[in-house]
Amino acid sequence: MGVRRPWVAGSFYPASPGHLKKTIKESFTHPLGPGKLPQKGAEERKIIGIICPHAGLVYSGPIAAHSYYSLASEKTPSAVIILGPNHTGLGSPVSIWGEGAWETPMGKVGIHKHLAKEISEASDLIELDESAHFREHSIEIQLPFLQYIYRETRIVPICMRYQDLATSRVVGRAIAESVAGMDVLILASTDLTHMETKESAEGKDFGVLKRMESMNEEALQYWVHSQRVSMCGYGPVSATLVAAKKMGATKTQVLAYSTSGDITGDMSAVVGYVSAKILR
Repeated sequence: MGVRRPWVAGSFYPASPGHLKKTIKESFTHPLGPGKLPQKGAEERKIIGIICPHAGLVYSGPIAAHSYYSLASEKTPSAVIILGPNHTGLGSPVSIWGEGAWETPMGKVGIHKHLAKEISEASDLIELDESAHFREHSIEIQLPFLQYIYRETRIVPICMRYQDLATSRVVGRAIAESVAGMDVLILASTDLTHMETKESAEGKDFGVLKRMESMNEEALQYWVHSQRVSMCGYGPVSATLVAAKKMGATKTQVLAYSTSGDITGDMSAVVGYVSAKILR
């Protein structure tokens, strides 16, 4: 396992380092974003996990910036476990990139090899597998934000093709067991309802947000399936809730919600975006 080259640079985000940094800054200062640039972190961290969107930065960047603004104000974690859905269908049911580094126009982010190995060995369902990651954007799109707010951290990328409740609980428990004694952040990458009217999307998405805040992964999955919510990362969110609760989390706070229509002006076929933080 070596260096994973960027797959969506030049499409989901700018390929130029300077342009990319400018786009990230504009995400923070955007009217739908926090409205200001993040400040230097404190010496402690209450955030165990965050939930972020993964569309192109022009669409979801301002909403994602709310989570990263909160993270920047706290201590840098020793590792960030990033859980993303598998949009391509490639690779194992649950796939970890186990060593080496991931590259963006802003440089390389190293893999926490020891932690990746620990998580993969905690369940037979979780495999060391690069193939699921090569053309997948849901994890990659988070890295420029992490590189902007942190001088240095390491990541463990986990791509979930299986997102059912049982799998999500296995993954969440494996993470919680593997990070015992470590100062680790979990990041769930997801978009919400896809390509429905804004009114329809909000009705479905607000139900998702309510169940995120209740920290009930079973209720979340039931809502997604019963209401046919086209939320692409309900498995990563469910697994993050499971792990965070076992790590001492007590509440989830929604920081921002919006849709692509609020950027483009087209309310006939929107995608929903949310930022949230999970706290001790």
